[in-house]
Amino acid sequence: MDRPKQAPKFLNLLQIDLPPGGIASIAHRISGIIMFLSLAPAAWLFALSLHSEAGYRAALDWLQSPALGWLALLLVWSLAHHLLAGCRHLLLDLHIGIRRGAARASAWVVNLGALALTALFLVSRL
Repeated sequence: MDRPKQAPKFLNLLQIDLPPGGIASIAHRISGIIMFLSLAPAAWLFALSLHSEAGYRAALDWLQSPALGWLALLLVWSLAHHLLAGCRHLLLDLHIGIRRGAARASAWVVNLGALALTALFLVSRL
């Protein structure tokens, strides 16, 4: 009887050579978590802005702070990546682009496309 293969013990994700599809998949999950965690602060800022004129100005002050600008940039990346990766997953579910070369290319499009859309957002704000 054959011995079952041992599971790999090397779990340092920074040193594992992940294929582009693996990076897209992990980043898809991370972007979903970022969007989920941003819902409560966004709802709070929205409620604050609707409360009164002073609340609106306070919300504007929050939104114009440099720290929140970096978080907004992270959220834009998150939205862009999640949208592109979601479309990629839907196409893969329909067996479109499922061959190795096409799947690799679509993963690169997702990974680089999200960065490009984030850069476009950053340039538009300057």
